[in-house]
Amino acid sequence: MNAPSKAASSTASDVDVARAIAESAAAVLVAARASYDGDDLTVLKNLGDSTAQDHIAGRLSALRPDDEVLSEEAKDSPARLLASRVWIIDPLDGTREYSEGRDDWAVHVALWEDGELAASAVALGGPETVLTTADVPMLRGAAGAPIRIAVSRSRPPALVTTVADELGAELVAMGSAGVKVCSVVNGVTDAYVHGGGQYEWDSAAPVAVARAAGLHTSRLDGSPLVYNREDPYLPDLVVCRPELAQTLLDVIARAEQ
Repeated sequence: MNAPSKAASSTASDVDVARAIAESAAAVLVAARASYDGDDLTVLKNLGDSTAQDHIAGRLSALRPDDEVLSEEAKDSPARLLASRVWIIDPLDGTREYSEGRDDWAVHVALWEDGELAASAVALGGPETVLTTADVPMLRGAAGAPIRIAVSRSRPPALVTTVADELGAELVAMGSAGVKVCSVVNGVTDAYVHGGGQYEWDSAAPVAVARAAGLHTSRLDGSPLVYNREDPYLPDLVVCRPELAQTLLDVIARAEQ
């Protein structure tokens, strides 16, 4: 894939850059998995992480050379704390699912600018489906019954089980954090509650897309999700239909007492 010209990099909007990078990185990941002929899943996970990281780093260097980057797969730089524009990247969210040949993995590309998530894109399981902050549709309708809560297929937090039991909710298991957030965006589920430990790159891009769709996003205690902090550890979040937010937060508060 040819690198964009400098002229293209100066005229493309930030969301167009996010979309193009997420889409092309997902295509690179699909190709890398198809070409791997071994049977060691750890090797395939590492191949996916490194391949996507190298691709995204190269694209950002060409398209937005003056911006800082926070990525799961790259060394952190304190320079980002003084920058007004920082790309928050997860080159491959859901390495386990990717290595197992599943499609519930994602590529996260988000831009943080002057204290807020400004633009983002999430590629879901390949280059064919990319959600962005520019064109994600606003969520319509209301939650049905029972409420559906997205949960990790491999390590569901005990908190979520407690919340689901109190609400009579259905737990829907799936892979990456990005896939779970976007399942709420797409109406596949009604909420995603997580309390088991994450970092900023796990949620920045999908949270930005969720906000653009009109969803509630917060920490478990209802406080805002804040990005580009010195310590990128951001262990918990709630993403849900807005009409469910207060009910979920109240149940979570009781469960954590």
